[in-house]
Amino acid sequence: MGEVDPTFIQDVEHRPKLTITEAEGIPVIDLSTLNSPDISTEKNCKELASLVAEVKNACKKWGFFQVINHGVSLECREKIDLASRKFFALSKVEKRRVKRDELNSMGYYDTELTKNVRDWKEVFDFTVENPTMIPLSHEPDDKELKELHTQWPDYPPELREVCEEYVQEVQKLSYKLLELISLSLGLSAKRMNGFFKDQTSFVRLNHYPPCPIPHLALGVGRHKDAGGLTILAQDDIGGLEVRRKTDGEWIRVKPTPDAYIINVGDTIQVWSNDEYESVEHRVVVNSERERFSIPFFFNPSHYTWIEPLEELVNEKKPAKYKAYNWGMLFTHRKNSNFKKRDDENLQIHHFKA
Repeated sequence: MGEVDPTFIQDVEHRPKLTITEAEGIPVIDLSTLNSPDISTEKNCKELASLVAEVKNACKKWGFFQVINHGVSLECREKIDLASRKFFALSKVEKRRVKRDELNSMGYYDTELTKNVRDWKEVFDFTVENPTMIPLSHEPDDKELKELHTQWPDYPPELREVCEEYVQEVQKLSYKLLELISLSLGLSAKRMNGFFKDQTSFVRLNHYPPCPIPHLALGVGRHKDAGGLTILAQDDIGGLEVRRKTDGEWIRVKPTPDAYIINVGDTIQVWSNDEYESVEHRVVVNSERERFSIPFFFNPSHYTWIEPLEELVNEKKPAKYKAYNWGMLFTHRKNSNFKKRDDENLQIHHFKA
């Protein structure tokens, strides 16, 4: 992405124009400007500045937005969707041959395995970097690392290939979005890219079977994402709900064909020094139809220390968080999936300055 004069962006962002109104749901943003072969022309610079302003407005008001004309091919998305459906159609015995455990948190699990009756779903997780390095424990003094490896099933045989192809395309989108967010904060486009050099990102294939008691269960309970960005592909069934910042109401995200749903995570909230907020969301279940979705969790390297960026801190806006290590937080969250903890799961409010 080419550099744009920040003063031009600041001028445009005072009059952003969202694609749809808040009353209709979270904004839908067209990224076609980024597909131009020469983004440095005056016309494209103006369009880019307008795009950055839309992203800024969506991040501040919602913490969520959808993107269209994003550059990820429909063919690639269709292939991973089909392979995902083939995998989840297997018997539980077959799927559990690649179940996750305390040593490797990548693989298959379902609510029966986790003893979690709140979440009505089954998933398959795979890493972006193979292997992915994370701390062995969440203890600050423990410097030992461990490797996360994806446990690929034998069937469907094409699953690994289509998943790896999908990752390549969605990663490109991740960096485009990261650069737009960086520009929207008045920073250089690539200011945050280096934090993802040895990323701990992973992809999750979700399957939500029809639920006979939809009034008593959720697909995923209310939560916030801890990482940088989440890039979600969902089918036409829908089910994602976002807690609107203005009044706390739960707003259903209407599926948009071939769109991705984007939300900023806790990490960007801290980097932005609370300029942007990671927002609560949940997934409701369907009593009649199964639902599939694919979130890409764009996470920093294990050795990254998360704290407000120095450019966004001054006397009038002091740092609102103390620095914390991403790998320690990531491991703490993963370990809590297997052991009942006496302490509360780590949240960014634990690091408030």
